[in-house]
Amino acid sequence: MRKLLACMAFAILAPMPLLADDDTLDGDPEAGKQKAQEVCASCHGLDGNALVAEYPDLAGQNAPYLVYALKAYKNGLRTGGNAGLMRPQAANLSEQDMANLAAYYSSPESLQTNQTAAGGG
Repeated sequence: MRKLLACMAFAILAPMPLLADDDTLDGDPEAGKQKAQEVCASCHGLDGNALVAEYPDLAGQNAPYLVYALKAYKNGLRTGGNAGLMRPQAANLSEQDMANLAAYYSSPESLQTNQTAAGGG
């Protein structure tokens, strides 16, 4: 059982160095909002609230996770769920675009809109 758990942990964590960036780019939330209008809004909503239940909400998600996920889609490391939809979207994003999108969706503006929409006011 321990070998199985060790193998699973390795399989999950091994790709991380390939996706990690020591020189993490600072994202611009305004540029991210613009890119979100162009690329993400039709499924995830401009404010990060998914328009369809099958798509995840992005509002309030932490920025490093969003960048990691986008890089994983772009590099073909995510294969389940909606990977077939996400891979072509992520393929056209630069690292700066990813940082900008992450900065926007993790920003207070996006989170505020998400809480208001959920009735959290």
